[in-house]
Amino acid sequence: MTKPRPSDVGVLSFRYLGVHEIDELADLWGALHQQHTVTAPHLADIISAVSMDESWRRRRAQYLAWLTDPDTMAILAESGDDPVGYAMVTVKESAQGSWDRGERVAVVQTFAIDPEYSGAGVGSKLLEEVRRQLGAMGVRDIEFSALATSSEDIRFLEQEGFQPFVTTMVCRVDAFGAHD
Repeated sequence: MTKPRPSDVGVLSFRYLGVHEIDELADLWGALHQQHTVTAPHLADIISAVSMDESWRRRRAQYLAWLTDPDTMAILAESGDDPVGYAMVTVKESAQGSWDRGERVAVVQTFAIDPEYSGAGVGSKLLEEVRRQLGAMGVRDIEFSALATSSEDIRFLEQEGFQPFVTTMVCRVDAFGAHD
């Protein structure tokens, strides 16, 4: 039996995870990994997908490395006892190029919402908590990547005030050039 889909999760609690708690994110990462592979099938010929287990092994190692920086945040959103989403956010020095983005810029490395809670306000509330924490740290700008083919994620980000900034293109090193 599945849980009834909530229309609004109401009050969420947020827990900041340390390295010893990172495995609590495995199931939510798994759901995100599955969403990635379904949302971007066009990449199959360019970037090989890995199994969910291998994906978690790699991401877990990256999380542990990022969490050595005291400014990195692993924020778990919970509705009662249910983990419903999380954000992994790092902070980097600003490159100070063509735009004034402040001394440091936040990068949302992962933003995962339990599919059963999609559309229930979890993402907005989690992002609000991320913004609150970053503001307290004096960080002005947030970078948040979305798959180009994920119109739902892009629409959410635009509703949250994000604007397109950089488009990342990918190809294999041995790919052919332009065909004129």
